[in-house]
Amino acid sequence: MHIIDQIYIDGAFVTPHGEELFELFNPATAQVIGRVRLADAEDARRAIAAARRAFPAFSGTDKSVRSAMLRRMHEAVRARADDLTEAVIEEYGAPVSRSRWMAEHAADVLLQAAELLDSYDFQRRAGSAEVVMTPLGVAGLITPWNSNAGFICGKLAAAIAAGCTAVIKPSEMSALQTRIVTEALHQAGLPPGVFNIVTGRGETVGAEITTHPDVAKISFTGSTAVGKSILRAGAETLKRVTLELGGKSPVLILDDANLAQAVPLALQAGFINSGQACIAGTRILVPRERLAEVEALARSAVEQTRAGDPRDPATAIGPMVSRKQWERVQRYIRIGIDEGARLLAGGEGLPQGLPQGSQAGWFVRPTVFSGVSNDMTIAREEIFGPVLAIIPYRDEEEAIAIANDTQYGLQAYVLSSDPARARAVAARIEAGRVLINTLAHEPKAPFGGFKQSGIGREYGSFGLEAFLEPKSVLGMHAA
Repeated sequence: MHIIDQIYIDGAFVTPHGEELFELFNPATAQVIGRVRLADAEDARRAIAAARRAFPAFSGTDKSVRSAMLRRMHEAVRARADDLTEAVIEEYGAPVSRSRWMAEHAADVLLQAAELLDSYDFQRRAGSAEVVMTPLGVAGLITPWNSNAGFICGKLAAAIAAGCTAVIKPSEMSALQTRIVTEALHQAGLPPGVFNIVTGRGETVGAEITTHPDVAKISFTGSTAVGKSILRAGAETLKRVTLELGGKSPVLILDDANLAQAVPLALQAGFINSGQACIAGTRILVPRERLAEVEALARSAVEQTRAGDPRDPATAIGPMVSRKQWERVQRYIRIGIDEGARLLAGGEGLPQGLPQGSQAGWFVRPTVFSGVSNDMTIAREEIFGPVLAIIPYRDEEEAIAIANDTQYGLQAYVLSSDPARARAVAARIEAGRVLINTLAHEPKAPFGGFKQSGIGREYGSFGLEAFLEPKSVLGMHAA
């Protein structure tokens, strides 16, 4: 049984003022594996005060000093990769192949920020003025449960590179990852107060961070509904806000695509991170005249997609993170059936061959609907589970129209044998990222959404500048 009863404030592990105990579960078994003592608003205020005290000195450090810090942080987190991998499997249920990438990603983003910082110019000319990119102040960083360690390190890396101090509110459902990352970052030896980590609920710790006048910047990853509430909460003090929110990503399979390659790739895009991903390609758009071919290939591919024990190397889809999330996904599957979509594979209930009853984990059958129209609920709303919708289209114009007919615009995929045609289609899709014939991630490229998928960008120089404010200095060359 894991007992986590400390948070991190002003360079030290301390007992929270908050007294609420939160149960941690293993989603693969639905069993309690630990208890976490949660921080409260008073803890958040202490953390903000520590970050505020540390800011004047830290914001004045040379970028070479911060680059060295980031490299120490990278080495410290990398040294805990095995522990972090185990935590991701145990408390989140990520399949072993995915969990290793998640652990390594948490370390990699720190090194990538250091490399960017080495070449970034904080001073530039604009006519007769000198423009100085200046750190904003104390940053509030709020992270989700579907990649908690990676988001902690990624957001903190950008804040540190910019010269901001930080207060981090990680998901209370990911406390094992948080503890390991915090221990590693402590070993890197940053000045007290530069980063503070307070695990607590959004309505207490999160609310304090998003309304406190000493917090200048908020970076949040999570649902669109919560993102809107954070934007409203920060308005009174005009906080700078970066929001990476929901998605309903289209996968456009063009009529010239090699379906034997495109269909499995489309399913991988949809089932990524067990479907619990804002970038998941959950709407698969296919030419109407090739629908039967796509359905046959999709049915065969799903039959070979294993949902189950995350420790089994053959597993592609792990459990949902919580019973609440499992019930949400089941409800959407029922809605799809009730609204007349045709169930091609999967459906309600647990996958065959897994434990049933009280010992059952929160597993979902990988599910694909066909005959879906874009006005159906399963095509409009983010499900956050392994549930995909195949939507037929007449021609390329209708495919683009369907792709853009959504409140979201985070990521999209275009699959085609003609690169020039694919790029032309990608240019017309309303999304922050468009991937052509790939599922690759590029850490130097900006990441964020159009429309209700968010505000602002993360990663690369765009992500760094989200923590900076340009200051123009004039008159230096006056007679």
